[in-house]
Amino acid sequence: MRRGLWFLAGAGAGVYAMVRGRRAAEALTADGLKDRLGALEVGARLFRDEVAQGRVEKESELRERLGLVPHGRPELEGGRHRAAPGAAAAEPALQTSSTTDEEGTT
Repeated sequence: MRRGLWFLAGAGAGVYAMVRGRRAAEALTADGLKDRLGALEVGARLFRDEVAQGRVEKESELRERLGLVPHGRPELEGGRHRAAPGAAAAEPALQTSSTTDEEGTT
C-alpha cells in the first residue's frame, strides 16, 4: 500500500513538473513574450483609465463641496474683460458661484 501511494505521489509530481516546464518554455518563446507584453499594455491602459476616472470624480466632488466653478472656461461677467497684467483691477472679472447685484453686494 505504501509503495502505491509513493508511486502515485511521484507520478503526480512528475506530471506537474512537466506541465509547469512546458508552460514556462511556451512563455519564453517570441509569441509568448509578445502576448505577455500585450497583456501588460492592456493592463496599464486599464489602470490609467481607472486612475483618470477617479481623479475626475474626486475633483468634481471637491469643486462641488468648495463651491468652485465647474470645469471648462470661466464665464465673464456682463462683457467685461480682465485687466492687463500690469494694471490694477478694480473689480473681479470672473463670475463666482454667488450672485451679485449691480452695486456689487451679495
